[in-house]
Amino acid sequence: MPTTTRHRRRWAALAVLLVAEAMNLLDATIVQVAGPAIHADLPGPAADIPWFSAAYTLPFAAFLVTGGRLGDIFGRAKVFRAGVAGFVLASLVCAVSGGAGLLIGARAVQGAAAALIIPQTIGLIRALFDGDELAKALGTIGPVMGLSAVTGPLLGGLLTEAVSWRAVFLVNVPLGLAVLFAARLLQEDRAATRPRLDLTGALLVAAGAGLLVYPLIDPAGTDPVLLAAGAALLVVFGFHQRRVAAPLVERGLFAHRGFPGALAGSLLFFAVMTGLMQVVPMQLQLGLGADVRTAGLTLVPLSAGLAVSSYSAGAWLVPRFGARVMFAGLALLLTGIAAAIAVYAGGVPAYPWPLLGALALCGLGMGTFTVPFFTAALHRVRPHETGSAAGLLNAVQQLGGTLGVAILGGRYLATGSAAAALGLGAGLAVAAAVAVVPLSAGSPGRASRPAQ
Repeated sequence: MPTTTRHRRRWAALAVLLVAEAMNLLDATIVQVAGPAIHADLPGPAADIPWFSAAYTLPFAAFLVTGGRLGDIFGRAKVFRAGVAGFVLASLVCAVSGGAGLLIGARAVQGAAAALIIPQTIGLIRALFDGDELAKALGTIGPVMGLSAVTGPLLGGLLTEAVSWRAVFLVNVPLGLAVLFAARLLQEDRAATRPRLDLTGALLVAAGAGLLVYPLIDPAGTDPVLLAAGAALLVVFGFHQRRVAAPLVERGLFAHRGFPGALAGSLLFFAVMTGLMQVVPMQLQLGLGADVRTAGLTLVPLSAGLAVSSYSAGAWLVPRFGARVMFAGLALLLTGIAAAIAVYAGGVPAYPWPLLGALALCGLGMGTFTVPFFTAALHRVRPHETGSAAGLLNAVQQLGGTLGVAILGGRYLATGSAAAALGLGAGLAVAAAVAVVPLSAGSPGRASRPAQ
C-alpha cells in the first residue's frame, strides 16, 4: 500500500508526539525515587510519600477516556496542545511548592493534563501516516517507552542527589516548551462524525476511581464505606454506558470475554509492576538509609530488563509463539519477586547486590508479558473501536498502577517489611495469570497486528 505524502514533515511531527509520550512516563516514574527526599524537605507524615506518585496517576487514569473523547470533539492537535500547556504550568508549581499539600495538588493537575495528551497520540499518528509507514510509526512507541522507563528512576536519583528534588519537576519545563513550539507540525484530526460528550459518564468514572483509591492511600486507614461507594459508582458507570446514546466506552468491546479479561489482567499486572517500583526505593531509603542515587541505580536492572525483553518479545517471541508468551513473562516476574523476597528475608546488605539480579528478572518478565498482552487484547477489536479500547486499557493500566502504589506501598508502611509487600505482589501476579487465560484462548496461535 502506498504511503501518504499529505504531510512532508510527518517524521518530525512523530518525534513531537514521542517526546510527549516520554515526558509522561518520565514524570510517572521519576518521582518514585525522589519521594523520600521530598518528604524530608517538606515535613509531614510518611504516608505522604505514596501520594507524590498516586496524585499523578489517579487523575490520569480517571480522565484518560474522557480526554480521548475531547479529542474526537474539539480536535486532537488542539487538545494535545492544551494538555501540554497545562502540564508545563503544573510542573512549575510542583518545583516551587513549599508544602506537601500544594505539591500533591499540582501533581493531580499534572495527571489530568497528561490525560489530555496521551489519548491523542495514536489518532494523530494515524492522521500523519498510512500503509506500511503507519506500522513503522506505531512501532516506535515501544522503544521510546522502554528508554523512558530506564531513564526515569536513574534521572530522578541523579537530579535529586546532584541538584534538588525540585529539578525533577523543572526538567519538564524545557521539554514541554519544546513540544509546544514544535506542535505546529501536527496535522489536526478529529472524528468524522462529531460525538457528544457523556458528561455524566465522565463524572461517574472519575468519582468512582477516586473513592476506590483514596481510602487505600489515606493515612487514617482503609475506609470500607468509601471503598464500597467507589465500587458502586463504577458499577453504575457500567450500567450507564449500556443505556446512554453516546457512551464514553464502545459497547461492542465487551461482546467477547477476552476483553474483560484483558482489563482485569491489566489492572492486576500494572499494580504489581508499579507497586514493586515503589516499595524497593522506599525500603532502601527508609529502611536501610541508602541515598537517593543508590535507590535510583538499583532500579536500573529492572528498567533495562523491561526494555530489552520488550524488544525481544516483539521481534522474535510473539511472532513465533503468540499469546502464550504472556505466561512465560509472568513466570519470570514471579521468579524475580520470589528471589527479591528471599534477599529481604535473609537480610539485605548496605548495598543490595543480590537484589539487582532479582530486579533484572522482574524486568525481563514485565517486558515479556506486555507485548503479547496488548497484541492479544487488541486482536479482536474492530477499527472503529480501537481508540476506545486503547484508551480504556490505558486508563485501567494507570488505575492499576495507582492501586499498586496504594496496596503494596501501604503494606510496606504498615509492616515495615518489604518481603510482606512483595509477597502480596506475587499473589496479584498469580491472579493476573488467571485473568488473562480467556484472552489467550481467544487469540490466534501466532500474534497478529492489531486492527488498524
